[in-house]
Amino acid sequence: MTSRILQNYVSGGWYTAPSGLSPVVSALDGTEVAQIGSGGLDFGAMAAYARTTGGPALRALTFHERAKILRGLADAIIARKEELYTLSAHTGATRTDSWIDIEGGAATLFTYASKGRRELPNARILVDGPVEGLSKRGSFVGQHVYTSLQGVAVHINAFNFPVWGMLEKLGPTLLAGVPAIVKPASASAYVTEQCVRIMLETGLLPKGALQLITGSTGDLLDHLTGQDVVSFTGSAATAQKLQNHPVIARESVRFVAERDSLNATLLGPDATPETPEFDLFVKEIVREMTVKAGQKCTAIRRAFVPSELIDAVQEALCARLAKVVVGDPAQEGVTMGALISTAQLRDVRETIAQLAEDARIVFGDPNTPPPGTNANGAFISPVLLRCDAPWTAKNVHEREAFGAVSTLMPYTDLNDAIALCQRGAGSLVMSLFTHDPEVAVTVVEGAASFHGRVLINDRDCAKESTGHGSPLPALVHGGPGRAGGGEEMGGIRGVKHYMQRTALQGSPGTLSAITNRWMNGAPVVEAGVHPFRRTFAELALGESFTSGQRVITLDDIEHFAHFTGDTFYAHMDEAAAAANPFFPGRVAHGYLILSFAAGLFVDPAPGPVLANYGLENLRFIKPVSPGDAIKVRLTAKAKNQRNAEYGEVTWDALVTNQDGDTVATYDLLTMNAL
Repeated sequence: MTSRILQNYVSGGWYTAPSGLSPVVSALDGTEVAQIGSGGLDFGAMAAYARTTGGPALRALTFHERAKILRGLADAIIARKEELYTLSAHTGATRTDSWIDIEGGAATLFTYASKGRRELPNARILVDGPVEGLSKRGSFVGQHVYTSLQGVAVHINAFNFPVWGMLEKLGPTLLAGVPAIVKPASASAYVTEQCVRIMLETGLLPKGALQLITGSTGDLLDHLTGQDVVSFTGSAATAQKLQNHPVIARESVRFVAERDSLNATLLGPDATPETPEFDLFVKEIVREMTVKAGQKCTAIRRAFVPSELIDAVQEALCARLAKVVVGDPAQEGVTMGALISTAQLRDVRETIAQLAEDARIVFGDPNTPPPGTNANGAFISPVLLRCDAPWTAKNVHEREAFGAVSTLMPYTDLNDAIALCQRGAGSLVMSLFTHDPEVAVTVVEGAASFHGRVLINDRDCAKESTGHGSPLPALVHGGPGRAGGGEEMGGIRGVKHYMQRTALQGSPGTLSAITNRWMNGAPVVEAGVHPFRRTFAELALGESFTSGQRVITLDDIEHFAHFTGDTFYAHMDEAAAAANPFFPGRVAHGYLILSFAAGLFVDPAPGPVLANYGLENLRFIKPVSPGDAIKVRLTAKAKNQRNAEYGEVTWDALVTNQDGDTVATYDLLTMNAL
């Protein structure tokens, strides 16, 4: 690979530092692959450009329009993934390692694009929760909403996942409508820079939505405000330094950290050598030790097993580790690549020496390069340690060797195991291998509060399980205590990290206009035309239809009971129904009420309404007795355009009786042609 100078993308253009460049070398042979630097950059101008150009452009788009951009970016990365695979090999990654990073990163964007379209409105304000009544007559109400922060997100990423690490932050940030400045780790910045080029060349990103710093961040943090976010992945020491930055503290800058994590795995007492869970446990530890050469924030560092099984587990682990082939990923048969750099190799060796004060090495030689590897590379054998006295040990619960290293330890009973897991002082993830639900309940109740994610793996889910070390965009990635106390991803939760939750107070009419969602008490327009005759574009929120009445007879109730098979006593037995505290006697089925309500409001002729999509928030408020009359008020509550052909309409359905009392309420969903 020919060395090249990496550029910074600043204020809409590529910039090369004129001096002060630092070399970046290949993990495979120590040759120079790139030079990086950010000297001469005006970091204050970068932040200002993001706020004044990128922010307004993103906030002018709806969630759906931003989601479409994410989809396009993911498509472009997949189309040009081989460029990234070629570069990624020099980080020491195997093809499988790079697949997790590159295609896994694109998959994260695909997921956020899909969630943005399915779970967010085609709007710029996100409603949070139900309307809160604040007055007796309903003229004064409250509504929580989320709006985009009007600042910039600074993403400071680690070296181990130069693509995924960027995209798992960037997806929710852009979907929230916030521009980003990305700072990759120097050791793998050449992969990140190429990925940024691929995304920018799509032309999909608004100006100012994404900027890149390949060198130092200079005085960037000095220019942050309370509307900005810093999201950091890396060591606890660096996280603490950043979090204590005077501007971050003074301005209450949002700070999300994902840092050191002594993740644990636990073999349940039921998982003896003849069980599938025992084999799954052994395979998972070896996989987590060798994927990315163990350079994963979620890798297993501490493995706890019943004391009577520790010898059997050690034997099985050593046998499996002996099959691992370390070397250049380009060579046939290699299953584990190199660490990111010789500096990382030195750090891992030093940490292993510290761990060896509490434990003994039972597999691997950390100080001898594996056979056939380049002496100038950063190769190391997988190293398994065994600590027989985990309660008197210190380093194994406090120091992380960020490489292919794990420590095996015994526990006496389940409470002992839980307490040992807790000694990690907070982790991103722990895993439990058991087929006993009672064991799973006990462990989750005792240990979940110390972990951001808990995987319970067994024979039933193993074939489809994504494994201990795989963060997923739909789930929270983060953890308490030592792990940093932050959260990333987590589906739409991750988007909200870059938005402000605000409580609005006002009249139903005003808040309906702000949220673009009709609420009870807001003006209702009785349309001259049945609203089902209106296209999606023509239909106005608040447009309403009130049906005529229908009397429900005892014959109706009995016919419905026999026709459907629902002969529950409340509908068929007067004495038994009257003895029920909820009913005055025989009453109509709830689903009979819904069916008759539909008959009252449906316009049967073909028209803009294409389909009944379902209903939500159904509540039966008051029983309907034989002889009662019901009617329905249907009001257009919300609109959400799905594509160029149709959109989803949410209707507020209110069913009342002859006295005006509410019988049932629900939201009806229809798909309407544009």
